[in-house]
Amino acid sequence: MNLRPLRILAAVLCAALLTLSVPVPARGSHFAQVLIDGVPFSQSAYIENGVSYLPLAAFARETLDAQVSWDGTAAHITAQSLSLRAQPDQLWVEANGRCFYVPGGVRLAEGRTLLPTRTLAQIFGLSVDWNAQQQTVLLSGTAAAPEGADSYYDPEILYWLSRVISAESRGEPLEGQIAVGNVALNRVASNRFPNSLYEVIFQPGQFEPVENGTIFDEPYHLSVTAAKLCLEGANTVGDCLFFFAPALSPGTWIVDNCTYYTTIGCHRFYL
Repeated sequence: MNLRPLRILAAVLCAALLTLSVPVPARGSHFAQVLIDGVPFSQSAYIENGVSYLPLAAFARETLDAQVSWDGTAAHITAQSLSLRAQPDQLWVEANGRCFYVPGGVRLAEGRTLLPTRTLAQIFGLSVDWNAQQQTVLLSGTAAAPEGADSYYDPEILYWLSRVISAESRGEPLEGQIAVGNVALNRVASNRFPNSLYEVIFQPGQFEPVENGTIFDEPYHLSVTAAKLCLEGANTVGDCLFFFAPALSPGTWIVDNCTYYTTIGCHRFYL
């Protein structure tokens, strides 16, 4: 029997399978080299819509000598003083009890968990830049486990921020809960309002949950996450200082005196 045709067919099928196993960039996307302190990273960055992504497992192994596992739902990274969980499609990564925002969500491609390079840099204390001429992602610094939540977050601020977010936006999408937290923190930073979060929340006539007592209710778990994300710098409404829910209030003074910014869920936000 002449086996040569079968061998040719097998080779063609093998080549086809190999081709399918190589990530194919979507339209408008491409791959780029990554340098960490000038040393090439083993994986290319995936660039899509101006955002670069890196495979979490390879990054953790090469920079932290970490252990990587998958529980069927999320990737887990374990190293000295580090416990990290990243769940595909979730809008945050949890590391040492802290929450880091991932716009667009954690991605899963061909069995690899991908995170935006800037998110990885934020978590592990690195600087990131883009060399447009060489089409190269530049990371610099020494990767280290982030400080734990217990020492990083001010407990009183986290307590009240999570409660005002929960009381005002329980059941809203995460972006909307972050937005409510942003407004509260923006007021603290503004000279138009008191300069502490507690005083901002309890300023008379500002937050209805203070009037009806729901500000003291145990916060919804996602609201605690939103509060942590706000304290890490996540922002979905810029410098907005006001919001209202049209279904519950006409917001007449806000509409007449402030500039509309955006709507998230049932709330409209104003500068």
